[in-house]
Amino acid sequence: MSKLFTLKSENNKKSKRIGRGNGSGAGTYAGKGMNGQNCRTGGGVRRGFEGGQTPFFKRLPKLKGFNAVNPTIYQVVNVGSLEELFENNTTIDYVALAEKNLIKGQKPVKLLNRGEVNKKFTITIDAASKSAISAIEKAGGSVTII
Repeated sequence: MSKLFTLKSENNKKSKRIGRGNGSGAGTYAGKGMNGQNCRTGGGVRRGFEGGQTPFFKRLPKLKGFNAVNPTIYQVVNVGSLEELFENNTTIDYVALAEKNLIKGQKPVKLLNRGEVNKKFTITIDAASKSAISAIEKAGGSVTII
């Protein structure tokens, strides 16, 4: 029969103390390696750091302007196509433009001044250029912007 005071633990392995001198252990993953900012606690470099060389994002050209996050993409309708497809004294809106296959879907519509207008139109639309509005009004029509 064994006595309780004679019992010994099977686990006699000491925990490895890391980063306590040059090398401090054997193998690739043992210790922290030689001294330097990456062996220190909290050490390291930021993302994009290239060892003091001018970073890539600073070497790129500084371009003018900007890109809108949510740009408004218009379907374009020209004044000349209204002249060809619609009769005089017509009220033009989304439904009329869709019936003549000038627009598709639910995207907003913009009226541009390409072509000539001699007929009188009443137009309800999302956007229009100043020259297109003046051309429609010169022919005796009106433009209502929603």
